[in-house]
Amino acid sequence: MNLPSRLQLPPGDWPNLLDGLCARFPRIDRGQWLDRFARGRVQDAQGRALAADQPWRVGLEIVYFREVSDESAIPFREQILYQDAHLLVADKPHHLPVTPAGRYVRQTLLARLVEQTGNADLVPLHRLDRLTAGLVLFSQRPDSRDAYQRLFRERRIAKTYEALAPALPGLQFPVQRDSRIVSGEPFFRMAEVDGEPNARTRVEVIAADGMVWHYRLRPETGRKHQLRVHMAALGAPILGDDLYPRLSPADDGWHAPPLQLLARALAFKDPLSGEGRVFSSERSLPWPDGRAGEG
Repeated sequence: MNLPSRLQLPPGDWPNLLDGLCARFPRIDRGQWLDRFARGRVQDAQGRALAADQPWRVGLEIVYFREVSDESAIPFREQILYQDAHLLVADKPHHLPVTPAGRYVRQTLLARLVEQTGNADLVPLHRLDRLTAGLVLFSQRPDSRDAYQRLFRERRIAKTYEALAPALPGLQFPVQRDSRIVSGEPFFRMAEVDGEPNARTRVEVIAADGMVWHYRLRPETGRKHQLRVHMAALGAPILGDDLYPRLSPADDGWHAPPLQLLARALAFKDPLSGEGRVFSSERSLPWPDGRAGEG
């Protein structure tokens, strides 16, 4: 259980909370404090989140939450592909979580980007599984955030993925998979059940070569693990999948073979400017024999 720590701010000439806390706790780096502020993990005595640039006020009681101290570094690097006043588009590597969870706190895409940009207001507008690589869109400012979040809520953003999976020579492509996906057992797995479909994916073939094919996946909905569940249901579980169609032993962190799933592209009409935007990942999927996936 992560119990909060309390501190009454001592005298000091620091201009803001971030600088003062960095000076008072020199073993905790600036990026970690920025990450805590970004996630609301630094609060006042009433539990309200404090901002990193709030002035240092002697006597103010703050509450903060300690983080994982022995977290192992993930040696794969993200890349910022685009940045303006409102949006940041990052190209995430396999194995790097988007946000803190479980044993990952500082080794997350959010924490790294906050540290790199100094923007404690960064918030991811959607999620990718830790094992999935590719594009993640971030909001830079609270005042325009909802306009971009509505793109996802109202399904006005086109998402394209690529995957490496076993060949399906018996199917006529493109294939559309419609099904009802709900929480399964154990709790972190999803399952298809009878009922009104709530998940739809279009599956196309990019390259059909040997026992492993290169697929393009176009989800029209955004259910948890939707692409992984749908590919497994078609008889072609994505290479490296440790959850579908059956649960495999726990992975060995970033040493495990990556899930061969890539969030390749995002396309949408910008809700502020009306401009059409298209972003594409610069990563590729490695084939089992060492080739890079086409596309």
